[in-house]
Amino acid sequence: MLLRALLGFILYGCCLAVFAHKASDSYLTLMVSAGKVSGQWDIALRDLDFAISLDTNGDSAITWKELHNKHDAITSYAFTHLHISSGESPCQIKPTQYLVDNHTDGAYSVLLFDVACPRLSTEIGINYMLFFDLDPQHRGLLRVEYGGATHTAVLSPTQNNQKIVLAQVKSGTVFLQYLHEGIWHIWTGYDHILFLLSLLLPAVLYRQAARWKPAIRFRPVLIEVIKIVTAFTIAHSITLSLATLEVISLPSRWVESAIAASVILAALNNLYPLINRNLWLMAFGFGLIHGLGFANVLKDLGLPQNMLLLTLLAFNLGVELGQLAIVTGFLPFAFWLRKTQCYRKVVFTLGSVLIAMLAFIWLLERSLNLTLID
Repeated sequence: MLLRALLGFILYGCCLAVFAHKASDSYLTLMVSAGKVSGQWDIALRDLDFAISLDTNGDSAITWKELHNKHDAITSYAFTHLHISSGESPCQIKPTQYLVDNHTDGAYSVLLFDVACPRLSTEIGINYMLFFDLDPQHRGLLRVEYGGATHTAVLSPTQNNQKIVLAQVKSGTVFLQYLHEGIWHIWTGYDHILFLLSLLLPAVLYRQAARWKPAIRFRPVLIEVIKIVTAFTIAHSITLSLATLEVISLPSRWVESAIAASVILAALNNLYPLINRNLWLMAFGFGLIHGLGFANVLKDLGLPQNMLLLTLLAFNLGVELGQLAIVTGFLPFAFWLRKTQCYRKVVFTLGSVLIAMLAFIWLLERSLNLTLID
């Protein structure tokens, strides 16, 4: 039964890892000032193409002419999935301009609009339903600018209604929001999970005479895991902070490709060990790269500049809590099963092979901008 649970964890992670590309997000910004509300909505063309078929000639390339011909369809589709209110009164959304912009993960449709409300109160309501019927993982990243303060929220199928009070942002609310996002990101960041898992798989074994053997005592295993997790935490905290504060900046494609490569190397090291001691050094080195990936996600959420350090701390803490939950759930099962052939031959060996194969697919997709798995 325990073996099934452990195998299920690995195989479930491997299956979900197919979707370890950048999540489907849109960026909705509302600017409130002097009794007026205006907005900008950035929506990925790949998502719109899936919803309303922008690529009319089927050549896998969306041209400006195709976009122009679909302008009305894009506007209609988007704004039938967004409703804004002020207090209890519904507001009318009036599109004003249509643009196209490039984000780190591709081209986006940019919809500029004004919001006409019968009476602008101190509370703005947002009802967001874009793509939820097609992609339950889609999220709308909301930012509301008012009086020099930034209110942020993440819109999802379970949290598609938001009430934004146009007042001073409460630090406790912001902290909890970004703490939750940090936990959610590590739990849905399958490439990060599989990198960590690749390092944890051999933690309950030791190398002797060119063979893996089961560890004898739990205490040395626990100490080794603590070293690995601590090194990974310190490393990605460093680059997460530096990138978020814009001290360093690298193209997203480079970062995501390097993360995929780190997963490959960690998994292959289990099969052909070059480093079988002090795995914390590998965790630290590649953790620096993973921190840059975390930073891209954090910046996409829209950081309130007046609480930048607080949000950075909360998100990073959330990542650590999510990571700790994974380690706590995995390690006891792995230690319990370490002496079995099924663990060493199936979970450890086959698991490492599957992880390396999936990570290789990610590397090709990310570095060459391909789509090998839909």
